[in-house]
Amino acid sequence: QVQLVESGGGLVQAGGSLRLSCAASGSIFVINTMGWYRQAPGKRRELVATLPTGGSADYADSVKGRFTISRDNAKNTVYLQMNSLKPEDTAVYYCNLKQRLINYWGLGTQVTVSS
Repeated sequence: QVQLVESGGGLVQAGGSLRLSCAASGSIFVINTMGWYRQAPGKRRELVATLPTGGSADYADSVKGRFTISRDNAKNTVYLQMNSLKPEDTAVYYCNLKQRLINYWGLGTQVTVSS
């Protein structure tokens, strides 16, 4: 079993920054993809950024140039640095780990950007 715990969400003004963290524990395989998704009220969950072990990051067009995903494999932790935040970035952000075709999700952390 795998557990994911997110932290770092909060309230920030437009133009500000936040850093999200997600620590994974349990049966973690060396090869996996960790990432972030978000869901705004009334909308479907959408990909924000993903980063596979030893691979390249993939970003949603809406966050390219503003968000940066990184990971510390020794700590099984993934980060999301969010800069130049916009009100439309307001959502619950979910950590995701995909390994052996199985998706694991965290409980989510709220990010609210005020205008």
